[in-house]
Parts: sequence; structure tokens; C-alpha cells
Amino acid sequence: MDTTVIGGLAAWEGAALRADPNSWIKPLPAGAKAEIAAALRALGDRPPGQFGREAFPLPETAPFLADVAHGLEHGRGVVRITGLNPADYSRAQLRQLFWGLMCHLGVPLPQNTTGEILADVTDETGMGEARAEGSARNRSRSTAALRFHTDKCDLLALMCASNGISGGLSRIVSTVAIHDAMARERPDLLRELYGDYWRARPADEEGEGMASRPFPMPVFARGPGGGFTSQYSRTYVEMAQGQPGVPALTPRQVEALDELARLADALCIEIPFEPGQIQLMNQHVTYHGRTAYADSVEAGAKRNLLRIWLSSPLSRALPEGHASQWGDTRAGALRGGAMPGRSALAA
Repeated sequence: MDTTVIGGLAAWEGAALRADPNSWIKPLPAGAKAEIAAALRALGDRPPGQFGREAFPLPETAPFLADVAHGLEHGRGVVRITGLNPADYSRAQLRQLFWGLMCHLGVPLPQNTTGEILADVTDETGMGEARAEGSARNRSRSTAALRFHTDKCDLLALMCASNGISGGLSRIVSTVAIHDAMARERPDLLRELYGDYWRARPADEEGEGMASRPFPMPVFARGPGGGFTSQYSRTYVEMAQGQPGVPALTPRQVEALDELARLADALCIEIPFEPGQIQLMNQHVTYHGRTAYADSVEAGAKRNLLRIWLSSPLSRALPEGHASQWGDTRAGALRGGAMPGRSALAA
């Protein structure tokens, strides 16, 4: 266990990103929209999942996307792309272009066992209810605030298709910054987070041979090459408690999670998510969440985020013990998702 300060570009603090938005908010290059329009014309009505990057050529924009991919793995681990207006596209076209752009960054993954590959993250309660309890999926499909967490993919891609009338601020924090703050201030609690925390996932988030069952995994870990990773959802930790064979959390484990949450609130950036923006986050070095929001269905103001999970060819090697959740821990491997090792692209 290496509990020394990591540092580097990935150890950013929210105040620094607010002071220098150009360091992580990147407009699409000139000519990108024309290339996107040409790619959409050539696609016709082929839906996401039925085409990959070869069918969505972006010869002038590809170098920009390659730089984005490099920065996600070797830089800050967070990028927001601007320059698109959802009003310029039909609903189907918006999904096509989001999918096509993201295929230039990695391989899309299934997000649950029912075949969801491009998710709509929107209020599904029908009444604008804030679900503060239940599974992570139930919370995300309501207007409730979401606690900091990671998704089971190398790269998480979110596109704001539309927004509600208030709230819904995006919250992002560097897990490396949290780690380093704890290394300086509370190394005793940092050591707890390098130990196993039992978790459980809802059945529809687990693939073949991975029926919903508790499993142990550290919150912080280092791969064989020293690459840092943090996989975390307090909801999943809470879901495991009380299940057969799962030990009760110790007071020190709870204290460590509480300190992690306190530092995440102190070090995060909280920022509006505007329609047309694409937010990309490396799930090994960032947590994400949101504030609660309100829709106005009568006025046609309803928040909807499109979500894609990506396996990155630039990814870091993970600890061997992570194979039970990721499938393959090798650097650059096809891994993660609800069915590890399976691409969301049609064969």
C-alpha cells in the first residue's frame, strides 16, 4: 500500500478549474460541425450500436478528439466539450452524433443486462419526485441530488440534451486530490480506504455469472504499474450491509468514508451543465454527482442527459483483484460495463 502524495495534473482542485476554465473546457474545432453533418447524412437512420468510428469519419476533428482522449488518461481526467446546439438536430440525430463522437474515444459498453447502451438520464417518477433512497439507478432517474460516485467504465460520457428549470448543477472532484489531502492530513484514514469495503449492486447491473452478490474491493488502489484507481459508491456499500457473509462496517471505516465525503465537497467543482455540452470523466481519477433539480413539464423544460460508458484503449492497468468486476485488468483492454468484455457495438 502506497499512501504517499501522488500529485500531477490529475490532482486538481475545483477552485483551480473555476479560475482557469480553458484548462478543461474545450470548444470543438472549426469545421467540426460540417464534418458531423456530413457523417450524419451518410449514416441515414442507422441507430447507435449499429455503427462505429469507421462509419462516422471526422478527418479534421479526429486529432482534437485524440488530444481529449490523451488528457483524460494522462492529464486532468476531466474534459468538457462545447460548441454544439441540440436545437440543430433531431432527437435521433443528436443520439447518432453523440455516439459517433464517443466512438473516437473508446469502445461503448452495455450499461445494464437489458441492453441499454445509450442511456437517457432523466426523471422517470412522472411526478418530479426526488428519490433520496433506493438503488443508484432509481436515484439517478429522479430529480434528487446524487452523491459522489464512479460508474463501471474507464470513461464516462454525458451529453446535456436539455435542462430543467433550476438546479442540476454538475459536481466533479478529483479522487487524486482527495487522496493527497488525506495523505497530508489523515494518513490513518487513508490506509482504511486502501482496505476492502464490501459492496453490492442491483441485479440488472451485473452480467452473466455475476448475479447480484456482495464483493470486497478497496476504495483506493494501485495497479501493477503504480496507476491509481478509485472505485466508489456509498450506495453500493450501504446495500451490502446486512447481507449474509458481509461484515459490519467498523467505526474507522465509516469515519474514513465520512472524511472522503467531506473532502469531496470541499475540493469539487460545481458548475451548470448547458444543453449541447459533453462532459467526459476518467472514472479512475474522478467522482461525479449533481445537485437536485426541478423540471417544468408544462413549459417543456425537462432535464435529459445522454450517457455512454466507454472502455478506453489508453487505459491504465488495474490491480489483479479488480478482475471480478472489470473482467480484464490489462492496460488498454476491453473491460468494464454491465457485461465485462462485451462491446456495445453490433458484431
